[in-house]
Amino acid sequence: LSAAVSSDLTFMEFDYYILYSQVLKAENFSSWRGEQQMYKLDIGWPKTPEHFTGQTVCVAVDSLHGLVYVGQRGDNVPKVLVFSEEGHFLHSWNDTVEVPHGIFVWNTATGSSLWITDVGTGKYGHTVKQYSPLGKLMQVLGTPGNAGSSLIPLQFDQPADIFVEDTGEMYVVDGDGGMNNRLLKLSDDYQEIWLTGTNGSGIGQFKIPHSVTVDAFGRVWVADRGNKRIQVFDKVTGEWLGSWSGCFSEDGPYSVRFTADYKYLIVAQLNINRLAILAAPPVGFIGDCVMVHTVQLADETKPHLVDVDMKSGAVYVAEIGAQQVQKYVPL
Repeated sequence: LSAAVSSDLTFMEFDYYILYSQVLKAENFSSWRGEQQMYKLDIGWPKTPEHFTGQTVCVAVDSLHGLVYVGQRGDNVPKVLVFSEEGHFLHSWNDTVEVPHGIFVWNTATGSSLWITDVGTGKYGHTVKQYSPLGKLMQVLGTPGNAGSSLIPLQFDQPADIFVEDTGEMYVVDGDGGMNNRLLKLSDDYQEIWLTGTNGSGIGQFKIPHSVTVDAFGRVWVADRGNKRIQVFDKVTGEWLGSWSGCFSEDGPYSVRFTADYKYLIVAQLNINRLAILAAPPVGFIGDCVMVHTVQLADETKPHLVDVDMKSGAVYVAEIGAQQVQKYVPL
């Protein structure tokens, strides 16, 4: 009831919310009894896994052009690998990428580009950078090589992840263990629209905000890894809308991405080698999380960040421990 009151729900809306939760919990119970899983592993992707020569940390799908980009770390390894959605290796590139963390494909009417967060501490690090599909550097946000204070919007300290809308407005979570613990929204010309978050465990505070995504209903979802919760914000105002913690007692969320139909949220949990599939709440409701299914990965796989093909629904998982990317297709 407190959740309903805090959200200014009518009694009718609250009744619907209770029914909604009961249905989801029933679905969850049936999955415990052996209901068929929602995804299966595509054992033929990629065709040539020997191209994974470093620590695979992030993956981004270009659904429009049928491409999959993989970011990997290590000495003397290509930092970005490009595959077809069928799993064929196409090419790689390395210039000005030091230590990739998050990666995102942005498609527009005039072309596509790739945004990468760089958590390196050398001359290219602490930046958010835009590249052409072939690796040409197009834009740099932040001062390369200089870790920043949270007082300066465009000075990052190990920025973890980025999500870019069709409009060009972007959301950055900063950072991956640095001095900043914040969520930043930028305009299409890279001006601050709003900024929220400090280090802590209170409402709207973060401990290692690690991944960010936006749903179809104007809500921004952040994997607040260190606090073992997901926090939700209004994308227009930055207002805090709610949080989920009930599903993360075993391990915090590392990655958040919605399925193509926005019915579910895919969450990677690195330390327990699991993908959690959570029911996305209807408009106006946050409540607490309901886990609908899980995909248990092999020991020491360590899923770090994921992405979803918004055409086929396939889920790609960048696995630090296994040093590979795996593809799961919906059943």
